[in-house]
Parts: sequence; structure tokens; C-alpha cells
Amino acid sequence: MPAAPPVSRVSPVPSRLIGVLALLVAASGCSLLGGDDEPGPETVAEQLATSAQGLSLEGVPLTGQAVDPDPLEEATTAVTDVPVSVELLEVEELEGDEEPAQALARLGWSWEVAGDFWDYESSAVLVRGEEGWQVDWSPTVLHPELAEGQSLAVTTLSPPRGRVLGAGGEPLVVERKVLRYGVDKARVPGGQARRSARRVADVFDLDRAAYVKKVEAYGPEAFVEAIVLRADDAVDQVPPSYADIPGAAVIEDAMPLAPTRDFAAELLGRVGPATAEVVEASEGRIRPGDDVGLSGLQARYDEQLFGTRGVLVRALPADGTEGEATVLHERAAQAGQDLALTLDRRLQERAEQLLERFGGTASALVAVRPSDGHLLAAANGPGAELNAATFGQYAPGSTFKVATALALLRAGLEPQDPLPCPATTVVDGRTFGNYDDYPAARLGRIPMRTAFAHSCNTAMIGARDQLGEGDLAAAAASLGLGVDHDLGFPAYFGQVPEPETETERAASTIGQGRVLASPMAMAAVAASVAGGRTVLPVLLPDQPAPTPSGPQLTAQEAEQLRGLMRAVVVEGSGRLLADVPGAVGAKTGTAEFGEPGPDGSLPTHAWMIGYRDDLAVAVFVERGDSGSGTAGPVLETFLRQ
Repeated sequence: MPAAPPVSRVSPVPSRLIGVLALLVAASGCSLLGGDDEPGPETVAEQLATSAQGLSLEGVPLTGQAVDPDPLEEATTAVTDVPVSVELLEVEELEGDEEPAQALARLGWSWEVAGDFWDYESSAVLVRGEEGWQVDWSPTVLHPELAEGQSLAVTTLSPPRGRVLGAGGEPLVVERKVLRYGVDKARVPGGQARRSARRVADVFDLDRAAYVKKVEAYGPEAFVEAIVLRADDAVDQVPPSYADIPGAAVIEDAMPLAPTRDFAAELLGRVGPATAEVVEASEGRIRPGDDVGLSGLQARYDEQLFGTRGVLVRALPADGTEGEATVLHERAAQAGQDLALTLDRRLQERAEQLLERFGGTASALVAVRPSDGHLLAAANGPGAELNAATFGQYAPGSTFKVATALALLRAGLEPQDPLPCPATTVVDGRTFGNYDDYPAARLGRIPMRTAFAHSCNTAMIGARDQLGEGDLAAAAASLGLGVDHDLGFPAYFGQVPEPETETERAASTIGQGRVLASPMAMAAVAASVAGGRTVLPVLLPDQPAPTPSGPQLTAQEAEQLRGLMRAVVVEGSGRLLADVPGAVGAKTGTAEFGEPGPDGSLPTHAWMIGYRDDLAVAVFVERGDSGSGTAGPVLETFLRQ
């Protein structure tokens, strides 16, 4: 390259004037800085800037060089998908005694890399030869630090994912060791790779055809993952014979995982490679290959947990040797923000252990702290296919009588006031009875307290005429049931619709008909009674706490309800809790649902809610015999924590 003489005159040419100048040149038949009919350096510099923005030198006159191969294209092969803009900032004509005449063009480059902009300036020398002004190309035109034969390479740096923390800041979801199993195609020929893929699929009980197809689609040097296992799980799940499969490999890695595979799995969700649908919906935030939240809280708060990408731009030698690469630009990745939850790890794990017995039916246990509403446990049993704990929709049965009792108290009834409790009662032709083991000694005219303690259906149904329109729904709302709130996670508060028929009105008083609740909502009912106010669950303490709507539960009402729930423990259907220490109250419940069995009977949900001091709990089993017999032992064990 000819040496550039000292600069003696500066001629900035705003890019918006180039078009006007070109028109003037064409009209006058001469150039500004060139000879007659010869484009000046500004025109050639503008051509360079325009072509460079397309990462090409096509149409740009070069000094003594052929455009094929295009040196700019070769230097940017790895960054063709990175948006770039190139602006001509200034053209300086260089004056001196040396020939030929020269000019210096200053270019401004702006690359959009990893959501940010990498900006810098470079210079190009223009030489006036026999064929007019030409660009004396050098790699430094692309970047001042680029050497001959080097090319640009951009590497995106993935940020560390934020943690999910539990009560007291205890880490729940953090990076934990995993093992990735699959076929290493570099170690086996194509035909053997297919045979090995079939054997690997059989070991892990995977779809054989699908995995073979996946292995065939990857390149000859690829490791094709079949399954990812926790390091602890792999000990029991991977037989020694796996090592005998040709090409079978295992790679150590780490992933954001909860303490155990089942720990609050439906609530927390999972992290994995972004699907095509997730990438498309992210509008550019997520890229193929990213690990993102795919369900639950991990998906809802993915943007917070994901963090900010970093970027590394390097100049690589022609042979691609990264050890000799020059770093041109670097921005460190920023870790995602932690997500704070109120879940208590010990209580969550204990709840999941207690529900292990219900493998053939859905079950859930939810625990709430009445004093602050913190959700301490939201466990689903192994038979639950969905998030039954916080989003299940089930008839609450007689546990709903807490709301019915509150409505009756507000209507003027006192706990000692007598109510008729017949064995059966008929409403519009439908017969309602009590549960099978209801004590005959508690039939007849009995105090409301006794009817509540022993869960007399007919007494509550018979008292329905004392309630006006909306009274039952208002009482339920005062206990945190039946009014939706956005808690920042999937939460169903239930429904208490106005009855459409007299039969439905009767069924509503005992938590059936169209009355629905989730275990979380029923835990809120128990927490409201224990806490002496309307309690709504809180799982995300850093978010604004939900605000109850409608009439609130008063301290006097809560005291009366505690007396009723204490009677359940002392003399009624919850006597299994009688020796549990502390201030303990409870309510049992069953609710018929579904289609009759061969004997004509309907299956029943089994419920029991209760509290001990500053711990309120709801236990639910989708198919159970009774509240006290099926859900009761789980509640008792949990309350003794």
C-alpha cells in the first residue's frame, strides 16, 4: 500500500448531500475532485460504504485487485446474519508532493450483536490512478485491528440462570450435576450408529424409530443426546451393559434443577432447550439452543431468570486457530435475577412423602402460614397429572361448611342454637342424607356446634332459608374462597355461583352442586379462621400482596369459627387430632362426583382441612373413602411437624 502523505485539507461531505452532488456532477459533465467525467473520491467512498453494508465489495473500484474472491465477503463469512450499518463519516483529500493523489475515507461501523451495538471507526485509503479513484483495500478497512487472512467471528455468551429460592433464601432450583447419554457418531460408522441408536433407545425405554431418525439427521462427528439424567438417578437407571454399546457415550453437565425430580415439579416447571414455538413467540429474545423455562414458574418468569447475553467478537486466523485469535469486542454476560418464593423445603418434601401412598389417584397437600399468608407447601401426589394443589377444581364437600356456618352466624344464628338434623331430607324430589357412618345419637334437634362437629348435611340444608341471595358467596369470599386474584402463579380460588334451582341451593350449603375449590383455596379458608382475618396465599414475597375484596372476616367471627372447628377435633369427625398439641381445629369433608359404579354408588373426594397454631393445611384425595379416614392421617402427621 502506498504511504499516505500528511493531511493538509479536510473536506467533510455529509452523506445526505452525496446524491445531490452526484446529480450536479452528472449535469455539469465534470467531478468535484476528479477530472472531467471522473467520479471524485467522495463518490467512490460512498460506493464503498454502501457495498460494505452488504458485506461485499461488488461495484467498488479497487487498486490492482480482482473482486473475485471478494476479500470483504471472505472476512465476514461467519457474521452474515449479524445486522450491520456502515456510514461514510468524512473524506479527506491528502495533499503532498507524492503521486498519485490520495484521499482518506473515514467509515463508521455499527453491528447489532446479542441485543447491543458494537460501534467503531475505520479508514480506507483512496488512490487516483489511470482509471480514476480506487479503494486501496486492506483488512483494516473492515476493522483497524484486523490482519491479512483474518476473519470476524461472533460468539454469544449464555448468562448463568437465576436461582429459585425458598423460605429464608434457601436455594431450591440451582445448577446441579446431570449426565447426558447418547451416541457419539465420531466413534462409529453410519450403519453401526443406527444399530447403536436402537440399543440406546431400548436401554432408556425411548421411541426407537424417533431416536434413530434423530441420529441419522446429525453430522458424522456429532454427539446425539438421547436422555439427560440427574447424576443420582443414573446410578439406578443405567445398567452396566450401556458401556458395551459401540459409540454409546456419557457427558457430564449441569442444569438448573430442584432438590429432587418431583419437588414442586408442577408449580416450579422445568428448564430445557427452547422449542421452535418458544423461539418464535419470544420475538428475538430467545434463540435456538437456548435453555429456557418451558413450564410453570420457570416459564412465566423466564425473562427475569434468563439474564442478559454476553458477546465476544474475535479476529480468527485463516486456519481458524482460536488460540491465536484477537479479541476485538467483549461484553460479559449478566446472570439472571433470582426468583424468591415462600416454599419451605422441609415442609414441601414432607408433604410429598406423605402423598406417595396415593399412586392411583390425584392428591394434594397445601400448607399456608396464617400470620402472613405465606404458601409453605404445595405438593401433588404421584397420581396427579396436573397441578391439583393450586389449580385443581373440585367440589369441597363438607369442608365448605365453614363458609356455610359463617353465613349462618352473620344471619343471626348462634353456635348453641338448635337445628333439626334428620337422617334424610327431600328437596324438590331429591333426597339428601348424611355420610354412612354418621352417629345416630347425633340425629334430631341438636346445637349448630354439634351439627358442625359431626358434619350433619341435613341440618345445613334445612337452615338454607335463613340465608339471602349472595350470602353464601359473600361468606366464602371472606374466607378467601370464590374470588379470583392474580398471585403470579396458576391459582384457582374456586366458585360459589348463585344457585339456579332449589336443589342446587341445598347442595351448595354442603359444598356440592356447582361449588368448586382448589386445595389451595381450602387451605386459605383454614388459614383465615386461624389468623382471625381474610387470608390470601402469597408465594412470591417480592410482588405486591393480594388484597381481599368484599366484606372481611372479623376477629369475632373468626373466634366463633375456631370454636366450631375445635369441636370437630374434641367431639366430632376429626377426633384423630385430639392429642395433637397446640391450638388445633379441623373440618372433614367428602363430595360425590362422576358416574355411579356397578353398585350404583358415586365415587367421592376426600378432604380434611385444619390448623395448628400458625400452620393451616388442606389435604385432598380425589378418590377416597372419607375425609377423616383417607385424608385425616396425612393431615395429622403433617400437623405434628
